[in-house]
Amino acid sequence: MVEWTQGYSVSELDDAQARYGLRFPPDFIALLREPQPIHIYDWRHDDVAIRKALEWPLEGLLFDLEHSDLWRPQWGDRPDTMGGRAERVTDLVHAAPRLVPIFGHFYVPEEPCVSGNPVFSVWQSEVTYYATDLTDYVRRQAGPGAVPLEPVTGTVRYIRFWSDLVDANRYGPA
Repeated sequence: MVEWTQGYSVSELDDAQARYGLRFPPDFIALLREPQPIHIYDWRHDDVAIRKALEWPLEGLLFDLEHSDLWRPQWGDRPDTMGGRAERVTDLVHAAPRLVPIFGHFYVPEEPCVSGNPVFSVWQSEVTYYATDLTDYVRRQAGPGAVPLEPVTGTVRYIRFWSDLVDANRYGPA
């Protein structure tokens, strides 16, 4: 049996966005306003897990930068030193739309702040489209019709920086 928790109030969501310096897209707000299965971050109480999840995408890229010789041509000329490469990737991630943690390694970008953004799976530099949007994400995660391994098909909104990593992974190393 799946346990459910109550949805969030507008005030609770405003507090969470302020606490983490995020803007939740409207469809994420709508999702959080509804009763939730307990297997989603609790924006009221999961401070440590959420803060760790916010750091996860950059930490994973930096890990692969150091251990897998990661570098993408769209990042510009590859600096000669590891410190220079880490600084460049950090700057790129900080300039990219922030990823709002849903649960585990699943994220929705906060920009554009509209409904319909894709859900990314982020595991180090392995960034993939997990779902075309939050509705597709819920479909893939919940109930007897869950299809988590089904490939994402159809049109997926382009999100600067993150979608480029998806495309790089889709077509092999750059």
